[in-house]
Amino acid sequence: MNEKNQLTTGKIGRTLVFFALPYLLSSFMQTFYGMADLFITGLYNGSATITAVSVGSQVMHMLTVILLGFAMGTTVRIGRAVGAGDQTAAARTMGTTAAFFMGFACVLTISLFALTGEIARLILTPADAMAETVAYLRICFLGIPFITAYNVISSLFRGTGDSRSPMYFVAVACVVNIVLDFLFIGVFGMGAAGAALGTVLGQAVSVAVALLMLTRKDFGFAMNRRTMRPSRRILWDILMVGAPIALQDGLIQVAFMAITVIANSRGLTAAASVGIVEKLIGFMFLVPSSFLSAISAVTAQNMGAGQPERARKSLYYGLAITTAWGVFCCVYNQFLPHTLIGLFTKETAVLAAGCAYMRSYSFDCIFAGIHFCFSGYFCGDQKSGVSFLHNIIAILTMRIPGAYLASRLFPESLYPMGWAAPLGSLISAAVCIGFYIHFDRRRT
Repeated sequence: MNEKNQLTTGKIGRTLVFFALPYLLSSFMQTFYGMADLFITGLYNGSATITAVSVGSQVMHMLTVILLGFAMGTTVRIGRAVGAGDQTAAARTMGTTAAFFMGFACVLTISLFALTGEIARLILTPADAMAETVAYLRICFLGIPFITAYNVISSLFRGTGDSRSPMYFVAVACVVNIVLDFLFIGVFGMGAAGAALGTVLGQAVSVAVALLMLTRKDFGFAMNRRTMRPSRRILWDILMVGAPIALQDGLIQVAFMAITVIANSRGLTAAASVGIVEKLIGFMFLVPSSFLSAISAVTAQNMGAGQPERARKSLYYGLAITTAWGVFCCVYNQFLPHTLIGLFTKETAVLAAGCAYMRSYSFDCIFAGIHFCFSGYFCGDQKSGVSFLHNIIAILTMRIPGAYLASRLFPESLYPMGWAAPLGSLISAAVCIGFYIHFDRRRT
């Protein structure tokens, strides 16, 4: 096994941070070019097109995190195999992953493309933005195989302890996407369709680069016809970890989509405001999201190597870093939210509504960081069911009902509705802490 990719040796804080940084940078670039879509769209178009891109990109983000959740099963299984020194298991996991996701991507692409119009209507897309939203989604749905391939290949690299290579893949997609956005949206005036086309082509080029690097990568174990054959048992192991993560992330995105539906029902101003804030919050969540993935990989390798105390220390470091980041984001957005929201719109009504929504929503940066870190730890320890449980509790008790009630009781402002997310994350954090204490007592 390649020693430089081992996560079971060295100072745990340094190991965690150095593994998380490339993941953070790749996530930053991935989110950046999503924000670039919205920014460039806003430069040349009005609220209807902005709404189409923001609503359409939320649907695509939901699909992406579901795929990433399934792929996390691969990362964890490969990580545990690497930690245990089982080279054959790591290679068989790669083969099984490739076979499963190829079929899954094809079914998903065909199904969603056929249902594009129904999906746009289901989320109550404003009439003025309907045509462009449908066009955006149809083009993006055709790009699902590229999204799937990127996440699967990245999961293979991260499972072996390499978080740098996926960063290079995203960098390629980012540059290509931004250049094409200015060409398609600014020069050709293609609106939301141009934003979607730029994104898909950027992802296609990124996957081509990833496949090239995959063929040249020395993982430290042999990949041949025998080791790369799909295995039902390995697929079951992958799904036992990945399916609960995919389901929990999907449900979180459903909750976000429910909030989008509520905002869409209040008109273009609310829809555009919520869309912009969701993009910005997604950017702020990059730090906790990166540490979730880093902690899961570090935990998986160290649990596989029989070093549970080292895994727990990675959790503590992650909690300290993400909490500090969350406090910074929250304080900044209490005083200067207009400096961020103003980057995406010059419409006074959208700016005012977005700032109100951001001031309350930004508290989620603190609480989400806590349950993100615990989720990473539980997933790496093959207890991803806990992550699903705390999220479903938060969604059903606070995120969706809280947003709905706030919208009904306070229709004049988005500020009360913004509290639903942080209060939901507070519930999740409390459940995670409770389970961690429970498992720790059982261990001793």
